[in-house]
Amino acid sequence: MYRRGISEDDVRTVLSTPDQILPGHDGRTTYQKRVLVGEPARSYLLRAIVETRSEPPAVVTAYRTSRIEKYSKETP
Repeated sequence: MYRRGISEDDVRTVLSTPDQILPGHDGRTTYQKRVLVGEPARSYLLRAIVETRSEPPAVVTAYRTSRIEKYSKETP
């Protein structure tokens, strides 16, 4: 997170108020939320991959991507 410029507060926000929660690989769960970053503000998708089989659940990685359409899923 540090290398990617993502704060703990950013990750807490995506975990507490995600736009989407998706099943991941190997029993992991992906939390994602659209965020605005920079000046001028650009839209990104902040993704947090969580290992839900551990107790307590642990964030494996978090990253921002500009490829929002690739990762966003339609909700039924």
